[in-house]
Amino acid sequence: MPEKHSKNQHHYHKHEGILGEKTELYFAILSGVFFFAGLIIEKATNLSESYALINFISAFIFGGWFTTKEAIEKIRKGQFEIDFLMLIAAVGAGYIGKWEEGALLLFLFSIGHALENYAMNKAKKSIEALGELSPKTALVKRENLIIEITVEELKINDVIVVKPNTKIAADGVIVKGSSSINQASITGESMPVDKTAVLDTSKLLDFDNIDTENVVYTGTINGNNVLEVKVLKLSVDSTISRLVKMVSEVETQKSPTQLLTKKFEKWFVPMVIVLVISLCFAYLIIDETFNESLYRAITVLVAASPCALAISTPSAVLSGVARAAKSGVLIKGGRALEDLGSLTTIAFDKTGTLTEGKPKLTNAISLNNFDRKEFLNIVLSVESLSNHPLAKAISKDIKEQFSIENSNKASNIKAIQGKGISANYKEKKVFIGNEKLMTDKNIAISEEVENSMKELLQNGQTVMLVAYQTELIGLLSVMDVPRESAKNTLKRLKEIGIKKMVMLTGDHQNVGDSIAKQIGLTEVKGNLLPEDKVAAIQELKLRDTKIAMVGDGVNDAPAMANSTVGIAMGAAGSDVALETADVALMSDKIENLPFVIGLSRKSKTIIKQNLWMSLGIVAILIPATLFGFAKIGPAVLIHEGSTLLVVFNALRLLRYNEN
Repeated sequence: MPEKHSKNQHHYHKHEGILGEKTELYFAILSGVFFFAGLIIEKATNLSESYALINFISAFIFGGWFTTKEAIEKIRKGQFEIDFLMLIAAVGAGYIGKWEEGALLLFLFSIGHALENYAMNKAKKSIEALGELSPKTALVKRENLIIEITVEELKINDVIVVKPNTKIAADGVIVKGSSSINQASITGESMPVDKTAVLDTSKLLDFDNIDTENVVYTGTINGNNVLEVKVLKLSVDSTISRLVKMVSEVETQKSPTQLLTKKFEKWFVPMVIVLVISLCFAYLIIDETFNESLYRAITVLVAASPCALAISTPSAVLSGVARAAKSGVLIKGGRALEDLGSLTTIAFDKTGTLTEGKPKLTNAISLNNFDRKEFLNIVLSVESLSNHPLAKAISKDIKEQFSIENSNKASNIKAIQGKGISANYKEKKVFIGNEKLMTDKNIAISEEVENSMKELLQNGQTVMLVAYQTELIGLLSVMDVPRESAKNTLKRLKEIGIKKMVMLTGDHQNVGDSIAKQIGLTEVKGNLLPEDKVAAIQELKLRDTKIAMVGDGVNDAPAMANSTVGIAMGAAGSDVALETADVALMSDKIENLPFVIGLSRKSKTIIKQNLWMSLGIVAILIPATLFGFAKIGPAVLIHEGSTLLVVFNALRLLRYNEN
């Protein structure tokens, strides 16, 4: 398990009630409503004080309900933490008539706690979303019959039938048929992959060592042909199940500052409790009455109650999260907000993150003096008959780039699996495909054309040759092109101190290298499956300590979960990636990354300022009240002032703008 999750884990409590899982949040909001109502009645009306008191007591009830429940649970375990101390302080404030002080204290604490719990508990939904990728049933061949069963009933070596355009129900090997498989959900590859049946079924011993062109994964989508697949892994061992396990093993943590506060609580809270109890009996030692000792004890309790400390981090986190939301960025909790500002290394998925995520025609070159317009007409007519994603992309781009309409002169299209397609154009034969197809049809390829193909392939492009009758007439190439904003975004990230930017992709290494050269990445790791991405993230963490993973697909979820900060591309991202990630770029704008990192750094600065202010005031107030230099009034005033001070300081984040 990654270091980040090996210790100091934050266990969030699921507080549900009559209003469902949001009950705690609703109670906190009601606490605020009653507090402000009481304050308005007290300060701005001539109504009886009892009306204000009723509102403040109501704020106490709603604000302290879940805090009290949690404090009781912790007390039973022998733990006395800030939530317990704040309850005692609130009660003490009420006892001395400062009901508004106690109500504000409980409201601010409960709203921060409720929002944090609500956001973090949503992480469990990532597992549910992953599970939905796998089909619930499968068509299996049993005794020459095809029957439908649940995936849980599948056995090793069962043969399942996969219809066109349906999800594959199990990890296995193709034993009959050929098709193009969209496996972006597993490998992140931008192009559908041609798969074909294995020739020798007697060697099906090790799933991991079978040629990838014969292997299919649960949850990937079949193309236009029927396949028969021999099951080699049960659902509990499938690739999807491994993804579920990877995500579910990673628990949400407290922010670094919250961990520091937690350590502080362990000794501070018990010391304050002992001190306050001791002061109640000070009249036995010094010359004062019991009421005077009790008054001193309550005064010290109010002074020592670390309200400002307790809300110094949540208030800054909430302000930072709110500011990010205004710019279309969702940040899930304080840990992510703080950790973003510490990053010096960011890893990116390629497809849909740094690139558009769809193939685009990059070259359409006529050869051997063949008429260019006629060449484009032939390609458009033939490719328009095919349902293959590459064919659709070529047809669309030819129409848009060259303003050519389909002449509909092609017919009799046939797929040649693993090589390309054939068709008739004006009753003459057309072949579009790879070099092997041309060799099979005895079509000569010049050295010049071969060199052009090699250059395009090295640049990460998919290359196809076009032959008409027995002559090579042209060359086509397609690739997944970089986002327009990617290059400037990476440049800006470098300017603000991100030293290393790494691409982790399921595509071939040369494809990644080509994209990297165009947009300015520092490192590329290609041919990666989800578990390979996790291993790469763990390796980078060992080298660089903290690392962010930016992705949009299901295959990125485990890597994001294992990174210091997982960042999901929003509009194009899968539900799993969004649920698993710590940060989601909701508008799908990668250019928001520099902004949110800058916001994180500003948030960290403000959190540190709040901590020093809150601790400094407590350090001054405790001795001042202990030795009688400050009475209840000044103590409450200073205490209230420190609370407002850290809140107002945190609110400065709402005006943050990237320089």
